[in-house]
Amino acid sequence: MRILVTGASGWIGSASVKELLSAGHHVLGLARSDESAARLAKQGVQVVRGSLDDLASLRAAAALAEGVVHLGYNHDFTQMAAAARTDRAAIDAFADVLQGTGGPLLIASGTLGLAPGHVGTEDSMPSADVHPRIANAAYTLGLAERGIRSMVVRFPPTVHGAGGDHGFVAVLARIAREKGVSGYIGDGRNRWPAVNRLDAGKLVQLAIDSATPGSVLHAVAEEGIAAHDIAAALGEFIGVPVESIPADQARAHFDWLGMFFAADAPASSVRTRALLGWEPTHETLMEDIAAGEYPGR
Repeated sequence: MRILVTGASGWIGSASVKELLSAGHHVLGLARSDESAARLAKQGVQVVRGSLDDLASLRAAAALAEGVVHLGYNHDFTQMAAAARTDRAAIDAFADVLQGTGGPLLIASGTLGLAPGHVGTEDSMPSADVHPRIANAAYTLGLAERGIRSMVVRFPPTVHGAGGDHGFVAVLARIAREKGVSGYIGDGRNRWPAVNRLDAGKLVQLAIDSATPGSVLHAVAEEGIAAHDIAAALGEFIGVPVESIPADQARAHFDWLGMFFAADAPASSVRTRALLGWEPTHETLMEDIAAGEYPGR
């Protein structure tokens, strides 16, 4: 199948592209810059120039494909509403092209805020107040009524791995090194789910191959790791003490991450594994931390 991938040169996108190619798909990668185009071409991807802000380029790119994996997104937390509007417009552009074809349209969402204090499942439906992007996921699922094999893959807040993760754990490591203490908030019992980026890429490929219209899938390998344990592992590797940070000091210590790191957000992938036969096989978060993937530099 000819699959267009947005965010194809990104952290999850590059792993997904590798799996799609290995499964025999012809992958087209949306590239905004010459640098991204060169990386994609080196992987054996057909480069299509365009950007999420250019709807004409998205429609033209989708017209060359039989399905779309939409992983590109602007994660600037200072522009969340604007980013969600751009995302919705992109989804609409892809839907206009894929309508009535039965082709797959896979978009990314998240598990954070899914069921605070409880284990979130694929059936859990978060409030739109959690993040402006949530409404886009609900909208995409409804596209099944327009003859599109629509699906939403929810990724945990920690998608880790070797070779350049710049996400939440990398930020925690940098803060620990800069401040000389590896912190957690309160008692540190709150739980974070996680997945290795290579396992996440495999799930994307399996979803494109066999997920049914309107599917919600969880790319979760570890249901919930205690924040204290994450901080302890980082502290051990970096060589700094591990300490509790009072909740009222979290923003000062962790900066923007303070509003997220206290969340108790475990998530299950039991149904996803049963539906797709997905079994994570790559390193766990603790294994990656111990291996030095998060030195805080």
